[in-house]
Amino acid sequence: MLLTITTTHQPATDLGYLLRKNPARPQSFTLTFGKAHVFYPEATPERCTVALLVEVDPVGLVRNRRGPSGEGGALEQYVNDRPYAASSFLSVALAEVFGSALSGKSKERPELAEAPLPLRVTLSALPCRGGEALLRKLFEPLGYTLSARQLPLDASFPDWGESSYHRVELDARLPLQQLLSHLYVLVPVLDNDKHYWVGDDEVSKLLRHGEGWLAAHPEREAITRRYLKHQRSLVDDALAQLADEDEPNPDAVAEIHAVEEEAIERGISLNEQRLGSVLAALKSTGAARVLDLGCGEGRLLQALLKEKQFAEIVGMDVSHRALAIAHDRLHYDRLPPVQKERLRFLHGSLIYRDQRLSGFDAAAVVEVIEHLDAARLAAFERVLFECAKPKAIVITTPNREYNVKWETLPAGKFRHRDHRFEWTRTEFQDWANRVGGCFGYNVRFLPVGPVDSVVGSPTQMGLFERQSA
Repeated sequence: MLLTITTTHQPATDLGYLLRKNPARPQSFTLTFGKAHVFYPEATPERCTVALLVEVDPVGLVRNRRGPSGEGGALEQYVNDRPYAASSFLSVALAEVFGSALSGKSKERPELAEAPLPLRVTLSALPCRGGEALLRKLFEPLGYTLSARQLPLDASFPDWGESSYHRVELDARLPLQQLLSHLYVLVPVLDNDKHYWVGDDEVSKLLRHGEGWLAAHPEREAITRRYLKHQRSLVDDALAQLADEDEPNPDAVAEIHAVEEEAIERGISLNEQRLGSVLAALKSTGAARVLDLGCGEGRLLQALLKEKQFAEIVGMDVSHRALAIAHDRLHYDRLPPVQKERLRFLHGSLIYRDQRLSGFDAAAVVEVIEHLDAARLAAFERVLFECAKPKAIVITTPNREYNVKWETLPAGKFRHRDHRFEWTRTEFQDWANRVGGCFGYNVRFLPVGPVDSVVGSPTQMGLFERQSA
């Protein structure tokens, strides 16, 4: 497989300093799957091109593989496109041969390593399971001008038609490190395969090489799925961490959250009704050890503390500021020792597994899920229902259908600017039934607030109870 990178930055031979490869001396490198050769077809002050030629040894790969298929094996193990088409082998070669440039380091030209350069990349044979449309979706949002020519299955037999391979040229003005990072991630994505085992460390690699661009990419979910070989747990983990990069400061969100929603809901004291309904649901489960996840400023914690049934109460939130307010609201420092022993505060996120959340009888998640985007919501489901798995879970969320009843809420707007969605009753019930069925919970639905015969109640509540073993 062949990759070339050309620049017209002057002096163009500075490319050699960035790559730490002398234009006057061809070099070869031994890789675990073959060899890589670096040479310069042209190197003048006006124009310089570096070529990376990767030779994959498919026979050696099969013979060195452990397990019963190490010798012999299927014919496709020996006869395949790996020696000729760009794939995850090329990404490994880029990391091995151009490691310093990929990390953005240059001892001789540190200022040039960060500077945007005119660069052209040519990939002689790039598999693209998705065609030219996918190529454009992946590269054009990153600022590339793309030219692609689909290659025939066999030039001698045009009737055989076109292959899934393309000769691709990419033009952009950007730092070399960014270009190499884009290639490192996107070449295996286009191939939709990897030649090695994909585990947790691949999530770290994706986030490291995708830093600064992947979180905002419109195809980040497709990129993540393909890069991680569609392994759901890894994909959900990566997407949740990518979503964090776009997440606003949690303290800033907490500061305006209550104010905005209270301004809309003030007329019927909906928050008091909501907390009363959640408290009643928790009491009905017989729970003694209770979590308030996304506890905010501690209003539910205050109500829970008044009930002797709850022997242990834990409030968790991602906002330090909200926890500080809750701490003050409950006069925690002045609580009698017996009361203080019942109450704890945790700082944490609902999208990361946390052993501190295990072993509780019940959990309340009040007006929280609507602040999570799709990727974070999937992670939240695993954290709460699969890992923490309390016996009972109470979740409330706005009913979008009721929004027409708020005179101060413009049509089509959410109740809070940080809401990523607001569900109808059907949408909430579909989600809750799916999650409950997946993780072994039965769910009941209860209205909260005044019920309208057409649009229902302003808040909808789901009470999940774990099925008996």
